[in-house]
Amino acid sequence: MSPRYETVIGLEVHAHLLTRSKLFCGCATTFGAPPNSQTCPVCQGMPGVLPVVNRSAVEFGIRTALALSLRINPESRFARKHYFYPDMPKNYQISQYEAPLAEDGWLDISVDGAERRIGIQRLHLEEDVGKLTHEGGVFETATRSLVDFNRAGVPLMEIVSRPDLRSPAEAVEYLRMLRAILRWLGVSDGNMEEGSFRCDANVSLRPAGAPEYGVKVEIKNLNSFRHVKAALDFEISRQTAVLDRGEPVAQETRLWNPEAGHTRSMRSKEYAHDYRYFPDPDLVPLRPDPAWVRAIGEALPELPRARSRRFVEAYALPPYDADLLTSDRALADYFEAAVRAHPSPKALANWILTELLRELDGDAAAVARAPVRAEELARLVALVEDGTISGKMAKNLFGTMWRTGEGPDVIVTREGLRQVADAGALAAVVDQVIAAHPGVLGDYRSGKKQALGFLVGQVMKATGGKANPQLVNRLLAERLPPA
Repeated sequence: MSPRYETVIGLEVHAHLLTRSKLFCGCATTFGAPPNSQTCPVCQGMPGVLPVVNRSAVEFGIRTALALSLRINPESRFARKHYFYPDMPKNYQISQYEAPLAEDGWLDISVDGAERRIGIQRLHLEEDVGKLTHEGGVFETATRSLVDFNRAGVPLMEIVSRPDLRSPAEAVEYLRMLRAILRWLGVSDGNMEEGSFRCDANVSLRPAGAPEYGVKVEIKNLNSFRHVKAALDFEISRQTAVLDRGEPVAQETRLWNPEAGHTRSMRSKEYAHDYRYFPDPDLVPLRPDPAWVRAIGEALPELPRARSRRFVEAYALPPYDADLLTSDRALADYFEAAVRAHPSPKALANWILTELLRELDGDAAAVARAPVRAEELARLVALVEDGTISGKMAKNLFGTMWRTGEGPDVIVTREGLRQVADAGALAAVVDQVIAAHPGVLGDYRSGKKQALGFLVGQVMKATGGKANPQLVNRLLAERLPPA
């Protein structure tokens, strides 16, 4: 990024809501169903049908708005947004325009240790459109295009940030935090691969220190954090080159091509009047009962940043560990369940963030399906800390627990894994090992410190790996002459 210009970024995030039925009809919202198997006259836009608002979708929108400190409007309205495209059966989309569900909130982010508060302009509800599949290439070169209306009418929540983001890194962090909150609240699965969490980015450049915004360009087709960063990096470079040539930046919508690594012009940017918005005459205004809104707010869970701070304060965890543990609500719950069973938070955090997440391939949300329950992991750590098994034994034991679903005590008893911690019994083994390796003893006397490690290994071998390593080291130190 050139120091001559300041980057200004705003994001429009669309998230599918985790309702069982669509926004205005009773059709299912299951992803991956056979094409056009989840449709009805309402979501197909047949003449004479009447939409009915999904109460759960409204509740999820209110829940999200309150978590993001937005103001719930006492009245919001659905409008018809007109445009013509083959994936939209009615030739208009039911959305909210002048009177959205909620307005004026924020989301705090941290990038490279710097805290930023990003304003959120509005949150509104709308229906999704169908999905086009182009055979033989992209739209312009396809031999034919097929449309699946299963997605048409699926409830979407659009969250529009203010133009407060100043770098691609901030944009990505904002998206990560927002996605984590939506998943935490249980309102969206945030699955970017399936298109249930996607965003459009508006980016412009202005001379450094200038108060006026530059001409903004909208970038579409951003369905991963990596694509968001790459597209913004490219677009900033492209606009910098345009301005450096003394040319104006065109206000337009551009499409990100991840294979080619660049954006290309899609169409000139529309304005609101191009969509001919007007209130939908088939839908009455939404006036949420204030008591219902208060009840939703009172039921909100402790949010990720607050829980991360509590983990630092209550459990003396490093902020990095606390942030990782609160990246998903199920993972945070797992950690606290383990701490309740065995109050050794740092040791448990280490096991969860290494061994457990390794088995889950880094998918924190999958912890709910982990075959090792939190209480069983806590018991494993307790066995290490009371000297029953060694740390090395524990890692092997964890693998067995993962494969079999058995508790650690069952496996330790069955396989005879308890450490030998009897000083008298181990002393005899140590004496035998020293007597059996006079050459190694001579090496130790001559200053070769690695000889001690060899002797420890021989004791461990003689006891089948069951000797307490700390006790072995102490007994050897007592018996070996000074080097």
